[in-house]
Amino acid sequence: MRALDLNRYNPVPRGISRRDPLNSVKSDSMPQPIAAIDLGSNSFHLIVAEPQNGRFKVLDRMREAVRLAAGMDSDSCLTEAAMDRALGCMERFGERVRHLPHAAVRAVGTNALRRARNASSFMREAEAALGHPIDVVSGIEEARLIYLGVAHGLAEASDMRLVMDIGGGSTELIIGQRFEPLAMESLHIGCVSMTERFFGDGRIDAKRFRAAEIAARQEFEPIEEAFRSHGWQSAIGASGSLIAIAEALSTHGWSDEGITLPGLRKLRQAVLDLGTIGALAELKIRDDRRPVFVGGCAIALGAFEEIGIDAMRISDSALREGVLYDLMGRIHHEDARAHTVTHLIQRFTVDRQHVTRIAASARALFAQVIEYWGLDSEEHGNLLGWAASLHEIGTTVSHSQYHKHGAYLLQHLDMPGFSRGEQRRLAFLVRAHRRKYPLADLALLSEEDQVLLPKLGVLLRLSVVLHRARRAEPIPAVSLKVEGVALKLGLPKKWLDDHALVAADLEQEASYLKAVGFKLKLK
Repeated sequence: MRALDLNRYNPVPRGISRRDPLNSVKSDSMPQPIAAIDLGSNSFHLIVAEPQNGRFKVLDRMREAVRLAAGMDSDSCLTEAAMDRALGCMERFGERVRHLPHAAVRAVGTNALRRARNASSFMREAEAALGHPIDVVSGIEEARLIYLGVAHGLAEASDMRLVMDIGGGSTELIIGQRFEPLAMESLHIGCVSMTERFFGDGRIDAKRFRAAEIAARQEFEPIEEAFRSHGWQSAIGASGSLIAIAEALSTHGWSDEGITLPGLRKLRQAVLDLGTIGALAELKIRDDRRPVFVGGCAIALGAFEEIGIDAMRISDSALREGVLYDLMGRIHHEDARAHTVTHLIQRFTVDRQHVTRIAASARALFAQVIEYWGLDSEEHGNLLGWAASLHEIGTTVSHSQYHKHGAYLLQHLDMPGFSRGEQRRLAFLVRAHRRKYPLADLALLSEEDQVLLPKLGVLLRLSVVLHRARRAEPIPAVSLKVEGVALKLGLPKKWLDDHALVAADLEQEASYLKAVGFKLKLK
């Protein structure tokens, strides 16, 4: 097997057009208002906003300290109490956004939902309470969204920036310039997990704090050289932990602006002098931030000392603002997912002309069944088009079983713009696009996906078969009619007579599709 570089630095190169008819269905209007929900490991946030000339006007904000990460048991399952807190919050958020169309709302889950073993069952209840789907995003996608929010919140400048966000369960670091992230990393340390690990009983002493700093530095050590090599002119903090630290430094006169390393060291000593988490009230730390403040301090000190940060200014914008801008981009035809698909086509040397023909045929078939099957023209059309575009990326590994290799890559690659659920759906379509239908894999999907993906999969499979000869000349118009489980595929008889191999492949396809409940007939 050929070795593949799945390195997460520079995951999407600059200069690739996002506007690609192969990769995306265009939306025609900007719904107003739009909303972003950030289901963080410590706090949940909601922003409702009105788009205005590429930016937005905030109409409403809500925040609740749900402490999802703190509600994880020893088996990495969310406890009933934690789920109750979260679902109550989702109900309240739902009152504000349930009436909005799905295209106008994006909710993202982060580290706690990535880790929780019972996240799937919780998500079903949470989506019902909110009235909208929830995307659990990878750490790298979280980093991209954070950078997007920070970059839009800053004055236009060309300097290289280091952006840091200390969440409840993970810490994201990004180096970027203007609106382009150039290096991204997500580390498995957060203010909740760090506080629980070293200060779980509420006591703070020099030995514990030193151990926490060393643990943080150990997490930063593997990326230190790569990040230093990029260089940066300014460092920006974008999280509740870093905002709380900056406020403490300013309140006590330990820093004139933002966070500095000398100021952090003074803060550390003040925390040690107090000796308990409860006593942090004397530093005027907010009540809701106090339980996780010391863990955030240890992570900040570890980052400053290991990576070489001297000073950091604070941004009010972060993940939730990035989600809003990403949502606006999707609506205005600047979808990061299309950008990623274009990059993967180039990275894995996909035959672009061939997959363009397959994608066009898949969309033509899609248009004929969309009403009967109740499909969504944009969401499901994009998914089908992207699967058609990427169905051959596994040939980079080996042509033998390339559909399985492609599915593995799509399941595990860092794919900016895509949620974990979207990657799973793409991976399944690529896995299922040829040969025997993967019924065991289908059984692992959600009930909704078990209904949707076989339908999209049929369209992709038929399109691949029709273009198996890889010829440039166009195929004739193809009709597809659905009658219950029967699929009636119409092709000119003379063309089929002249293309006996295609006819044979379609007969073989009919036998494969029986396994998933479809009866394919030629008419």
